[in-house]
Amino acid sequence: MQMLTHKLQVPTHGKGLYEITAPIAKWLEETGAESGLLTVFIQHTSASLIVQENAAPDVVLDLNAFFSRLVPEDSRLYRHNDEGADDMPAHIRAALTQTQLSIPVERGRMMLGTWQGVYLFEHRAIPHRRSVVLHLIAEA
Repeated sequence: MQMLTHKLQVPTHGKGLYEITAPIAKWLEETGAESGLLTVFIQHTSASLIVQENAAPDVVLDLNAFFSRLVPEDSRLYRHNDEGADDMPAHIRAALTQTQLSIPVERGRMMLGTWQGVYLFEHRAIPHRRSVVLHLIAEA
């Protein structure tokens, strides 16, 4: 059994979904691991991770729009606004989604479905550089 760790730096340009499947798959290939369990973890409280359809661009646009309606940026609704009107809504959106994903690995590849991709979901309006940790437990 081996454990491997890698950190991805993902630049964002404001709110939205950023597909990170390719850099994860590239690192996974470089490890040479055949099978195991991959954990993807984001080190932030105002961004999150999701597995979602990566074939139709409207899916990610609709998800972003839905979360904006679900958790509005209205400073009258929240006490915490240290970094602006999108501060607390970003934390709530992250709490409603995930900060970690567990993805099985077989034959050196993530066992994602045909139309699935891994996305970083940026909940803040301004650009950020997000850190995503990859941790692989694999057969040696």
